Amino acid sequence: MHVSVTTDPISVAQLSALVQSQVAGAVVTFSGDVRDNDHGRSVASLEYEAHPSAQGILENVAAQIADKFDVELLAVAHRHGPIAIGESALVACVSAKHRGAAFAACSELVDEVKNQIPIWKHQVFADGTEEWVNCA
Repeated sequence: MHVSVTTDPISVAQLSALVQSQVAGAVVTFSGDVRDNDHGRSVASLEYEAHPSAQGILENVAAQIADKFDVELLAVAHRHGPIAIGESALVACVSAKHRGAAFAACSELVDEVKNQIPIWKHQVFADGTEEWVNCA
């Protein structure tokens, strides 16, 4: 299992490579990328702020998902700090013997990260307004 809360850019290809296995018939990846809009408003910049407990919580979430589903390997990373439009903020990769388990595990992993991790999103819009959101 690879779990990381980082200020470094996250590579989908690198995380996906970490979950490759000869016994796995399926690899599912998710990349949550920073977009240039939110609810019809143009986003000028975005920054995530992470609580010091974020790494430990992410480790717990990953372990719960690995235990719940029949997965071979799991990798998940969440960035914090300023992130450019188009870059990945959250990447999750799961391998399993069968696609059903891989899809279910990856989907629930992303949902639980968004529900549990103490990372806040600060968006600045093109019109100069800003907003804080507690989500991934």
